[in-house]
Amino acid sequence: MKYLYEKDLRQMKFTILTSTRHDEAVRAIAGRLGISDAKLRMVLIRRFDMSVLENLGSRWEMGQEHADNGDPVAEELGCELFTRFIPLVDPGVMQTIYADTTAMIQDGPREEALARGKERIREAVLS
Repeated sequence: MKYLYEKDLRQMKFTILTSTRHDEAVRAIAGRLGISDAKLRMVLIRRFDMSVLENLGSRWEMGQEHADNGDPVAEELGCELFTRFIPLVDPGVMQTIYADTTAMIQDGPREEALARGKERIREAVLS
């Protein structure tokens, strides 16, 4: 006898992520992170349960509207966006990336510091 919780839900998760609204969110998130849609889908399927995936579009929209308001560095990195709304990065890891990025901005070019911070976020998402 097979129980429902033993069932492999990867195909169902993939079906959710390729529906029209969810696919738009996946493409937008992947573009923001600088990774391919396929890689992001694999990460989402591996990490998130069905309820988070089904609400991905809404979470993305709300994050775009409400995350990191008032802090340009946090907004550029997506600190709240990728920890609270789309929880792809551990909050502690994100805080370290944010702190290191703001310190780099103090010492050197802003764009270079932000590029390095985004690269570290991408690495954290893909790990």
